[in-house]
Amino acid sequence: MSTSAEERYVVRSLRAEEWPATRELRLAALRDPFARIAFLETYDEAVARPDAFWRDRAARAAEGAVGAQQVVAEGPDGELVGTLTVLVEEPGKTDWAGFPVARRQGHVVGVYMRPEHRGCGLTELLFDEALEWCWARGLERVRLIVHEENGRAQAFYRKVGFEASGVCVPLAGQEGACEREFVLERG
Repeated sequence: MSTSAEERYVVRSLRAEEWPATRELRLAALRDPFARIAFLETYDEAVARPDAFWRDRAARAAEGAVGAQQVVAEGPDGELVGTLTVLVEEPGKTDWAGFPVARRQGHVVGVYMRPEHRGCGLTELLFDEALEWCWARGLERVRLIVHEENGRAQAFYRKVGFEASGVCVPLAGQEGACEREFVLERG
């Protein structure tokens, strides 16, 4: 008899005091072979950051935070095995790429699942929890940006309902290069 991901894992909001575990998970993510196209920082940049940075980052994205929410998957042994963060973007502001934000929306960033926990439905549970958080706060849409060469991520995002918006986000330092943006909208 097999058990589902829902029975073996706990998907929940990060707690601020878990900053050491979330730091370790982020460093693991930045060692992933796709990290160079999936994240905006390198392992060397992240590992050099002081503990105060990680404490502050966890506090800003932990349960009860106003403008962000980090959702984590906790394995049966208590280890954090997966994560994603939703940043709330408000109309009238610009996003990290300099595009104007037209409506109140969530922006999913930092999606990572340890390789040994992939394929069991756990990442879907992370997204379910994150989307529930977004809709409960009245966000009008949720979006994410995925590199055009990250086929694994693109396939997963399509599977959970994200659709291409047609927006092209320029890559830093690469004239004419862009990442493809996928947007999930619900009316």
